[in-house]
Amino acid sequence: MPTEVPGALVGTGRSADVYDVGNGRVLRRYRDRREPATVAAEAEVMVRARAFGVPVPEVFDVSGVGIVMERVSGPTMLEFVGRRPWTVHAQARSLARLHELVHQVPASGLATPRSATTQDLDGDVLLHGDLHPKNVILTVGGPMLIDWEGARHGPAIDDVAITWALLAFSDIPGPRLEAAAAQGVRALFIRSFVRAAGPLDDAWRMTAIRRRLADPHVLPSEAARMRKLAPGA
Repeated sequence: MPTEVPGALVGTGRSADVYDVGNGRVLRRYRDRREPATVAAEAEVMVRARAFGVPVPEVFDVSGVGIVMERVSGPTMLEFVGRRPWTVHAQARSLARLHELVHQVPASGLATPRSATTQDLDGDVLLHGDLHPKNVILTVGGPMLIDWEGARHGPAIDDVAITWALLAFSDIPGPRLEAAAAQGVRALFIRSFVRAAGPLDDAWRMTAIRRRLADPHVLPSEAARMRKLAPGA
């Protein structure tokens, strides 16, 4: 039996589709067979984060494997930096500030998993788990942070380390010359981000690499770059 299409498809990601359902709202619906309780927990995280001042789309309803939320419009931070590379330092600092806002949210009472780190550090705060420039929408009112399915709790530096790994090893599409230029912008972005959000030592970088290598969605080219830097991982 075909799945009902609730509206115009406006976006698709690794595991979910986003539909316009009218009145300034969208439905984010997962394609896999995850438990509704998992989706409800994600919505609860978004509500908690928004209540503590994190710029997150407002959640209106949760039903099964779908979340109805506020529709936000604008380029992603990645797209914005690609068009205006001279803003790289400002956007990197903005990403660090978003980390800071997320990590001010207490995780107590939320149904999020504990971060699977190898280091026992003090600190138990909300972690986004996938906080990179493609998950930040630059609206006319400011940045909005989306895609909370990887939320968990643990030490704040864990989130910073994962973002570093995502920034450092993700593929850059496009012709070779354009990719080379983008690589230079990427290096500047990473340096500014770590300076603002860190410090980040080698132990945490290796922890992040090991966790990324365990992710089945990591592309072979990305995994090869990480193994070149950390053969033991």
